[in-house]
Amino acid sequence: MNKLGKINSLLMVGLWLSLSACYTSKIYVVRHAERLDQSADTPLSSAGLQRAQALADSLKNKNIDRIFGTKYQRNRQTAQVLCDVTGKGYEVYEPHPTEVIVKTVEKIGKQNVVIVGHSDTVLEIVKGFGVTPTKAKIESSDYDNLFVITVKKGVGGSRKTLEEKTYGAQTLP
Repeated sequence: MNKLGKINSLLMVGLWLSLSACYTSKIYVVRHAERLDQSADTPLSSAGLQRAQALADSLKNKNIDRIFGTKYQRNRQTAQVLCDVTGKGYEVYEPHPTEVIVKTVEKIGKQNVVIVGHSDTVLEIVKGFGVTPTKAKIESSDYDNLFVITVKKGVGGSRKTLEEKTYGAQTLP
């Protein structure tokens, strides 16, 4: 192979490596669904079980690769229907500090991820990905938020955008 052929081959390999590093992924952040009571490890109420089904219905065709939640029953039950529908396991993370789950998901890259958090961690998690939600606080009666962070990584760097949605029946105050 002549010198020009080698240069072209190296350029093609470099282009392939650059393009293979490009991707778009989504990170879905939600609070656990409605709790049965205020006990420390409460299960979901019947409304919460319905919301868990609504979450699974909303995300079942989104090519979810990983599902994270805390050790609490309400988080596990919120994610369980989605785990069943997607065939993905439930991965436990510690709710504090929120930087740990953010760093874990950032290392994953190239995958669509669901994080089930708590009223006092969801917004911190969203902000940890470098986007700014319009909400200043998740109220104790607020269960229907779905934060969708889109990560587009290209040759020139990465860009993150935030879409704020709701899912399931609206929670009454």
